[in-house]
Amino acid sequence: MTDKPVKLYTLSTCSHCKSTKKFLNECTIQYDFVDVDLLEGDERKAIIEDIKKLNPRCSFPTLIIGDEVIVGFKEKKIKEALGL
Repeated sequence: MTDKPVKLYTLSTCSHCKSTKKFLNECTIQYDFVDVDLLEGDERKAIIEDIKKLNPRCSFPTLIIGDEVIVGFKEKKIKEALGL
C-alpha cells in the first residue's frame, strides 16, 4: 500500500465525502479525517484556511495523499496516488 500520509477534509452530510471514506476503508488505507462542518469557532476557521491553501474553492472532499491534492471523489486518481 502507501507509506504517504493521507488526510481527508469532509462534510459529515456530503455523499461524495462518505464515498471517499468508504473507498479508503475498503482499500484498508489508514487516514486522518476532519468533518469540517462539525467544528466550531476558531478551530473551524483555522481548518478552512488550511483547506483554502490546498483547494482555493474550499470544496469537499479535499483529500491529500503525500503532496498530491485531490478534490472530489475521483476513484481513479485516488488509486493512482495510493499506488493501487
